[in-house]
Amino acid sequence: MEKIIFQEDENLIDIRLDGAFKAVFTKNTPESTGALSNLVSALIGRNITIVTILANEPPIGNIRDRQLRLDINCRAENGELVNVEMCFNPRPFEPVRMEFHVTKLYTGQDIRGTDKDYKDLKQTYQIAILAQERFFQDEEFYHSFEYYDPSHNLSLNGRTRIISLELSKLKTVVEKPASEMKKSELWAVYLEYLTDRSKRSIINEIVEIEEGIAMASGVLLKVSRDEEERARIMRDEKIELDYQSEMTYQRRLARTEGREEGREEGRTESREQIAKNALGKGMSMELVHEITGLDIDRIKSIQAECG
Repeated sequence: MEKIIFQEDENLIDIRLDGAFKAVFTKNTPESTGALSNLVSALIGRNITIVTILANEPPIGNIRDRQLRLDINCRAENGELVNVEMCFNPRPFEPVRMEFHVTKLYTGQDIRGTDKDYKDLKQTYQIAILAQERFFQDEEFYHSFEYYDPSHNLSLNGRTRIISLELSKLKTVVEKPASEMKKSELWAVYLEYLTDRSKRSIINEIVEIEEGIAMASGVLLKVSRDEEERARIMRDEKIELDYQSEMTYQRRLARTEGREEGREEGRTESREQIAKNALGKGMSMELVHEITGLDIDRIKSIQAECG
């Protein structure tokens, strides 16, 4: 493939944004699939090839529909299941959330039938890339969790794993020569510092070293230079951030005034205003529902009111 070098003045879209992350890794192209396979392999510590974005997901050709998906749910050629998600602001309940989703992925496998048993269950992985805030209190950026007996340090050798990547813990890692970085470190530094123009030199070294990252970079350049797709990503991100900010403001206002009723009314008004703005910009009702939590009937009413 063509050698990729990021220029200092290249205006790259932030791959950590949910829309950009999915745009890079869920396109139906060899480069996108190769990049996703490389990313997953680097984080689980074993080479696998992703062959399918699972069919129960919204269509990946439309970036607005792709926003409905909170993660990238995929299957490897050996049948193993992987959930990959980019999370900008992990919540306090993040550990149990990750456990819930990996369990759901695991138990969702069909082993019914006379020719199947529990041994046919495939390995499942929940990969959470935590992009903004420090979550676990140690200094390690990479963690891999599985069931074990802590009293006797004995693993259950089960088939579920939870992997977290904390991009806020890379200040030491990014100072290493790219040639000395592990694959997980190469990907972590790339995701965190791609848009940092002061780090373009190390990013270009990483792109040259790691083929999967070069593939991701090729897709990202196309997305960054496609004005329409770039605008859609930034618009959807703005609406989500507006919603989060409004909810935070209303919670703070309610605490200040001590009025629970006022807080609930404020939340409803904020959600409806955001829905109105989003619909006015052409966003689908399904995506507005995902962002605001309003039911579809109310969203239809708001759309009718907007004409």
